[in-house]
Amino acid sequence: MAKRPGSPKPETHETATNAVSTEVAAGGTKPSPREAAVEALMRLAAEQPWNDIEVGDIAREAGLSLAELRDLFPSKGAVLGGLSRIIDRKVLEGDNADLADEPTRERLFDVLMRRLDAMTPYKDALRRISYALRGDPLSMLALNGVALNSHRYMLAAAGINTEGPLGRLKLQGVVIAFARTVEVWLDDDDPALARTMARLDKEIRNGERFMERADDARRLTAPFRALGRSLLDRGGRARRARHAADERNEDRATPSAATRPRPSET
Repeated sequence: MAKRPGSPKPETHETATNAVSTEVAAGGTKPSPREAAVEALMRLAAEQPWNDIEVGDIAREAGLSLAELRDLFPSKGAVLGGLSRIIDRKVLEGDNADLADEPTRERLFDVLMRRLDAMTPYKDALRRISYALRGDPLSMLALNGVALNSHRYMLAAAGINTEGPLGRLKLQGVVIAFARTVEVWLDDDDPALARTMARLDKEIRNGERFMERADDARRLTAPFRALGRSLLDRGGRARRARHAADERNEDRATPSAATRPRPSET
């Protein structure tokens, strides 16, 4: 299993919120209205059922009017999606210089563990939300789109390319692997997170094997794809040639104004 470098003990949501309050009181930067709305939703979700939270509750908890909240987010789900941007920034602001010489697997493992560290202050809320959304496929589909955007940057932080024919497959694979790891993390109360790290390591290794097979399959089918493109191009050229010939035949069959017989005079 991949070994994780030492990291400071993650904060809880309460200590993180207190730290923000202290910073603001000391003249630090005040959280933006977007961040205030996200933090408000997380506090509410940690204390009450997800389906009982209304947009008005979020606005009141964040100290915003409904009009202000509407300008920021179109729905409660969008506020939840805003948490990903906060987590993204925390991870991306970290120093990744020490990962430059590490194997790809180690770099990805470290970045994704840092993401879990950044999510830790919201763990209670995320646990309740996760249970509530398991029976809501539309919400899960929307959150998958948010996760794709986030993990594109996580892979970039790990120095992994997501462009090219297999890029989308690679990106979706990491989203699924991380979601499976989060399921273990939500119930892992061990400060060392041994079960979580074991699951993440397993998911990354499985993903590596899958991508190797996908890359092999792509190389093996390359001649067939080239042949298919050639046949399509040839068929397209043949259709264009037939169309041009039909137009020429139509022009020859239609008499011109000079040769068209004039009507007889009365």
